[in-house]
Amino acid sequence: MDYFDETIASVHQQLVEKKISPTELVQATLANIKQLNPDLNAFIAINDHVSAPQTVSPDQVLQAIPLAIKDNILTTDLKTTAGSKMLANFQSVYPATVMEKLLQAGVVNIGKTNMDEFAMGSSTETSYFGVTKNPWNAQKVPGGSSGGSAAAVASGQVLAALGTDTGGSIRQPASFNGIFGIKPTYGRVSRWGVIAFSSSLDQVGVLSRHVADSAQVLRTISGFDQRDNTSSQQAVPDFSQIKADVRGLKVAVPEEFMGAGVDAAVREQVQKGIKLLDQNGALVETVKLPHAQYAVQVYYIIASSEASSNLQRYDGIRYGYRAQDVQNLEDVYVRSRSEGFGDEVKRRIMLGTFALSTGYFDAYFNKAAQVRTLINDDFEKVFQDFDLIVGPTSPTTAFDIGSRIDDPVVMYMNDILTIPANLAGLPAASVPVGFADGMPVGLQMIAPAFKEQTIFNAAQLVENETNFLQQRPQMGGQN
Repeated sequence: MDYFDETIASVHQQLVEKKISPTELVQATLANIKQLNPDLNAFIAINDHVSAPQTVSPDQVLQAIPLAIKDNILTTDLKTTAGSKMLANFQSVYPATVMEKLLQAGVVNIGKTNMDEFAMGSSTETSYFGVTKNPWNAQKVPGGSSGGSAAAVASGQVLAALGTDTGGSIRQPASFNGIFGIKPTYGRVSRWGVIAFSSSLDQVGVLSRHVADSAQVLRTISGFDQRDNTSSQQAVPDFSQIKADVRGLKVAVPEEFMGAGVDAAVREQVQKGIKLLDQNGALVETVKLPHAQYAVQVYYIIASSEASSNLQRYDGIRYGYRAQDVQNLEDVYVRSRSEGFGDEVKRRIMLGTFALSTGYFDAYFNKAAQVRTLINDDFEKVFQDFDLIVGPTSPTTAFDIGSRIDDPVVMYMNDILTIPANLAGLPAASVPVGFADGMPVGLQMIAPAFKEQTIFNAAQLVENETNFLQQRPQMGGQN
């Protein structure tokens, strides 16, 4: 099965017409993964013994379709490690809500994908299980923290994959790998059963080559969940009813997103994408998001503070890694956490603990929360007059492996354009628009809350008008 020539709909049709059986599809997918994964390291675990449905219903589009799952989403058939030594042998006794919904739809969990440890990173270099490589250039990072999911999709190992996005962890790797990636509105998809990094920012989303494939998967995993108090009771539309029509759509381009920090070659490709919208009837204007410049600082205070709280549960007592030859209870705590967590996770725990400490809470966390409100207000003002905000997904294309990992501040700035949408809880996506210096460039789209359909419609037009999907990465597979 050559996934580069297929969509979920086309594979479903072949299954219904019995041109290929579910078992043959699963085996072909496994063979492709086993061929490519030794070089890419996109998967932490592969589901060798998965069973496929025997028959496929014409009404269940995802039935028997193999999907990849980011390894911070709980599954019962494979371990869930969050890319960390701390959870290297953790086996969940229950699945995440999103997994329940996918399994009910007949999806085959083909494997768990590599990621930055506890989703803390922008390059998949902080994973305990090694670095994932970019299919377009093995010397480059795939982005992060959903780098494994993005690389698996971009290399043709699967049609789609689940990822999570806390500050850009779906959109940035989607941009780096030349695929579509969307995070929905905060609350649209349940977070129950997703290993928590930053509870007010984490969201589950989808990565795929085709816009329509992400629409099918997002439709399936969305909806209210009584086990998640942050999930929304908003009705879930049929996202697959896409209309690639932007006539009359009011599109805003923030000055702050197109500034000096964006590489000239990236900006050029993004401007071509914006021009496509303009030429097809969208009304494009420049706007300002004055507080977006503070997004990175606000994000790393809030996210690290929430991480400090969420990661307290990994103490060497209940589950996860436990240090050996300990002398007392304090030794269990200190050594288990020191040995089980990687450097980036420790750095964020310390930063968050400091920001929450007595005497500093008002100066740091409380102030960051106030500025977060101002960022949200900026978006609300723009969306009073516009339907969509567009700009670059990332200021650069994929960078070299090892080139930024030792400079946390430079690494943190990778997400400067994606973080604002998370702070405001808005739906956002990245759609490929071209190449700069031989690597993919993504156009970011941000819509008002619960207006994911606007993104799907505009992104489908961009997909139709460019020839990007005719390109294949160097490390693409075929069986």
